[in-house]
Amino acid sequence: MGLKAHQIAVENINIPGKSSNVDATKYLAMKKAMLEILSATRPGLTQKEILQQVKAHLPESVFPQGATSGWWAKTVQLDLEAKGVVKRETCKPLRWHKA
Repeated sequence: MGLKAHQIAVENINIPGKSSNVDATKYLAMKKAMLEILSATRPGLTQKEILQQVKAHLPESVFPQGATSGWWAKTVQLDLEAKGVVKRETCKPLRWHKA
């Protein structure tokens, strides 16, 4: 099955070998925002911190009032983790940083 216009294939670190197609505009906006807030140093940010901080970096035209940003943040985080761009620290609570 091919990609539809304006879609991008994403992976999920928790389900190796499976990909899904999502809206490219929202994915790319969230990816840019997430890479802006994550540092390359440990321990990184918790899921809650990512969700809070990423909203300030999202274009209002793509995520009006932060709508659906939580779902997109998790989707992009799992994809970037599967691709080795983001690393998960196994502390409690879980934290992520750039690989």
